Amino acid sequence: MKKIIDFTLNGREVSAEVESHKMLLQVLRDTFQLTGTKDGCGQGECGACTVLVDGISINSCLYPAFEVDGKSVTTIEGLVGEGNKLHPIQEAFVENGGIQCGFCTPGMIMSAKALLDENPDPTDEELKKGISGNLCRCTGYVQIVDSIRKAAKSLK
Repeated sequence: MKKIIDFTLNGREVSAEVESHKMLLQVLRDTFQLTGTKDGCGQGECGACTVLVDGISINSCLYPAFEVDGKSVTTIEGLVGEGNKLHPIQEAFVENGGIQCGFCTPGMIMSAKALLDENPDPTDEELKKGISGNLCRCTGYVQIVDSIRKAAKSLK
């Protein structure tokens, strides 16, 4: 079964005809060529596919594409500002070495954004819990936590 879905993607109104078995990750990557959202485990365990749906972080590999109809989706590409200016969270990751191989980075940044939007001044424990659904194979967690902490300060 196919259905046309209409939603806001990174601030733009879009439509797509999708099959009922398609997950949001597939639609983002295949239909809209937004490859910043990574296809990691495909089981909601690694967080590489994290995007925001109506401001809430979700694993797009498990989220049925039909469910975004009428909603707002933000991907890592949607954080880049005018003139390709990086979002403060992205800048902090670059400046603090929060990017290792880069595979987990988009998901980490999107989880950090959801956390900081909800709680602009998280404790270290809240910060670690906020990214607990995201795995980094390079074990760059110290730099990642430092990056999010710095981003929180710069966003104030």
